[in-house]
Amino acid sequence: MTATVTTTAPRAPQGRGVPGGEPDLWCTYAAVRTLDWLDRTDTITDPDGTAAYLSGRRNADGGYAWSRGMLSDAWATFYCTQALRDMGRPVPGTEATAGWLERTWSGDAYAMLPGQAPDVWATHFSARTAVELCGGPVPDRARLLDWLSRLQCAEGGLSWSPEDARRGKADVRACYYGVMAWRAATDNGASGAPPWDVEALADWLRDRQGEEGGFRFAPAAEVPCLWATYRAVGALAALGRAPRDPGGCQEWVMGRRGPSGAFVRWDGYDVEDVWASFCAVGTLKALGAPLAPVAGAVTARIAELGCPGGGYTYREPRVAADALSTAAAVLSAGPTAPRPDEVRWLEGCQLPNEGGVMYMPGRGSEVRCTLWALAAGAFAEDRAARHRIADWLAGLQNADGGFGYWEGRGSDLVSTAAAVETAALLGGPDGLGLDLAGVLAFVDSCRTAEGEPFAHGNVPGAEPGLRPALQAQRVRLLLGPGLTPSDEAREAVGVLLARHRVRGGGYAGEGNRVPDLLSTYEAVLAADRAGLALDTAHALAFTDRVRGAEGTAWSPLAPGGGGPLADCLGTLLARRLAADPGALPALALS
Repeated sequence: MTATVTTTAPRAPQGRGVPGGEPDLWCTYAAVRTLDWLDRTDTITDPDGTAAYLSGRRNADGGYAWSRGMLSDAWATFYCTQALRDMGRPVPGTEATAGWLERTWSGDAYAMLPGQAPDVWATHFSARTAVELCGGPVPDRARLLDWLSRLQCAEGGLSWSPEDARRGKADVRACYYGVMAWRAATDNGASGAPPWDVEALADWLRDRQGEEGGFRFAPAAEVPCLWATYRAVGALAALGRAPRDPGGCQEWVMGRRGPSGAFVRWDGYDVEDVWASFCAVGTLKALGAPLAPVAGAVTARIAELGCPGGGYTYREPRVAADALSTAAAVLSAGPTAPRPDEVRWLEGCQLPNEGGVMYMPGRGSEVRCTLWALAAGAFAEDRAARHRIADWLAGLQNADGGFGYWEGRGSDLVSTAAAVETAALLGGPDGLGLDLAGVLAFVDSCRTAEGEPFAHGNVPGAEPGLRPALQAQRVRLLLGPGLTPSDEAREAVGVLLARHRVRGGGYAGEGNRVPDLLSTYEAVLAADRAGLALDTAHALAFTDRVRGAEGTAWSPLAPGGGGPLADCLGTLLARRLAADPGALPALALS
C-alpha cells in the first residue's frame, strides 16, 4: 500500500456521488421541526405527501421504521411521530405505539429495539415519545432516574450508558439526550431534581466551547461544529444554565451562514444542508436569540430540499448523493469499469471528528456505510485515512463487546458483523485494538437458548432469523481458530442453509417458504466463506425471478425494482454465480 498524506477538512465531498432519489427520515424530521421553530410549517413541501411518507413508516406493532419494511426502532418512532405532530397531523394508534415502547423497556431504561441493551439515544427518544405522544408516564421513574444518574463520568459529562461512563466516554450529544430524558420523565423537572452533579455537568459542557465560540463533541474532537454546539447549548438551557460566552456562541453560529443565508455545519464546508440549519436554529432558540433575522433564508433553503411526492433530503434532491447508493454504483460496475469520481466522493464522506464514513455527508459516521465504501475501493491507497477508520472502529466498540450502527448506539449483530468485516478489509481484525473476545461474547449472547441449533437473533432475545445466524458464523470464521472452532462454524452454515433453503430457489429469512434478496445474498456469501459447495442452479432460479427490466426486486413478491441497493446486490449475486467463489463482498443492510 502506498503511504499518502490525508488532510481531513470540513468540506463537502468532491467527485461525483449517486443520489438515492428518495426522501430521508432524519432530513424530513429536521426540516419539519426547523420550520415549526420558525412558525413556517405552512411552507412544508407537499404536506399531504410528507405526512404520508412519515405515517407510511408505521409497522403493525405500533412502532416506526427507518424505511418501509424494516423493523421498528426508537429513533424512527420518535422522528415520525414528532414530525407528524409538528405538522398538526394526527398520529394513528398511539395505544399500539405505547405497547411497542413497553417492549423496549429494559427494566431501567429504553433500548432502540426490544432485547437490545439500553442506551441514552433510545432512552431520550422513547421517554419523550412515551410522555409527549402517548401520555406517559415512563414505566418506572425511580429506576430510570437511577440509570440516568449512572451516565455521569468522573469529569462531569454524561456518556451513552453506565458502562461507557465507567470508560470515561463523555459526549455533548449524550449530555443533551440524558438531560432531555430526565425532563421528559419528571414533567420538565417539576417532579424530580436532576440526578447528577449539575455544576460539574454544566462546567464540562461549558469547557467544550472554544475561543472561536463554537462547541466540540468531546475533548478529542478536531473542530467545532453546529451539531455539537446545538446539543451543548440545548443541554445547558434545559438545566437552566448558559454557555460561558453566549454572545461569542451566537456570533459563531451566525458566522456559519452560507451564500443563501442558511447554514453550514463547519467553518469551510460548502453545502448549506438541512442538519446545519436545524442545529443553528435550535442553538439560537436555546440562547434566546431572535429567529426572525434567519427565518426567511432558512425557509427558502429548506424549500429547495423538498422531494417530489413529499419528504425532504439533505440538499437539492438532484445532487443529494449518499454513501450506500454511490458504493452500490461502483460495486455494480465492477473492476473492469472503474468509477474513480464516485470513489473520490466516498472518500470525501470521511469528515472531521469521526473517522468513519457518513451515510450522507454532514451527519454522523455509520459502520455499514464504512464497510460499503471500503468494499467499493475507497481509501485503498490512503494509509492515514485507513488508520483513522481503524481508530474510530476501536472507539465504537461497546462495553458488551458488540457494535451499533453509530457511536453510542446499542449493539446488534448486523453492525457487529459489519465492524469485523471492516476490520478485515483494514488488515485485521487482529492488531486494530478491538476486543475480539468481547466480540465473540456479544455474538454468543445473540444465540437462541432454546429451539433449533445455531439459531441467532439480531440482538439478545430477538426472534431468530437466517441473516443474523449466518452473520454470527461469518464473525466466528473471521475471528479464527484461536477464539472459535472453524469446523463448528462451517457445520452451522451448512445446517442453516438447509433449514432456510426454498425449494423453488433462494433462501428465506424466516422458515423456508418466501425467499428474499438479502437472505439469499447472505447465504451465498456464507457458503463461500465456509468453503461449502453451492448449488448454482438453485441460486440462479432465484435471481432469474427477481431481476427484470425494472431492476432487481427485494423478493419475488415485491413489486417492480427495489432501487439502487437491490440492483447492486442482484448484480453482484448474478456475477458470483457466473464466476468462482469469493467474488461477493460482505455487504449487509439488516
